[in-house]
Amino acid sequence: MSSAYSYTTVIGVSSNSWEDAVQTALEKAREAGHKGSWFEVGETRGRLDDGEFAEWQVAVRIGHAC
Repeated sequence: MSSAYSYTTVIGVSSNSWEDAVQTALEKAREAGHKGSWFEVGETRGRLDDGEFAEWQVAVRIGHAC
């Protein structure tokens, strides 16, 4: 039996933690109708505001069967 999957990338943002940014991405994807069966955390970066930490930005790939 063969399988194929596709994925959607969502960028989650949080000023609290990268974990919260991942949760935000998963919640927003679910609200948009993306019902995934797995996820992968990709790029993790932060934004600075006047040299001070402002927020985490995390790219989350949410996969689902085709």
